Amino acid sequence: MKAIIEIASNADMHRRAVAAARALAAGKANASECRIGFPDAAQMFAELTAERLRTLETLRREGAQSIYALAKRLGRNYSNVHRDVQRLMALGLVERDAAGVRAPFDELEIHVPLGVRAA
Repeated sequence: MKAIIEIASNADMHRRAVAAARALAAGKANASECRIGFPDAAQMFAELTAERLRTLETLRREGAQSIYALAKRLGRNYSNVHRDVQRLMALGLVERDAAGVRAPFDELEIHVPLGVRAA
């Protein structure tokens, strides 16, 4: 499954949500990708910090694990990793199951168009 992170206006995100809901109702939902939109690049990169991206890479490479084990593996403070994991979960980029936290995506695409204004 692929996560696509992009700059998108609220109107664009609403249009996509309506289209996805219609596809789901018609039994034609695309479960192979997830889209996450931000109004601008500044907010996108405030959320997707280098440490959070490294956390995602580690979870994808090494599989589900406890936050404690993840913090140890990353060489970071537990509370900082916990905060980052909570934020990544809120964004839908990390999930928790019986084995711990995990990154459910095989691929992460980040789209940042230059010179486009959000509506």
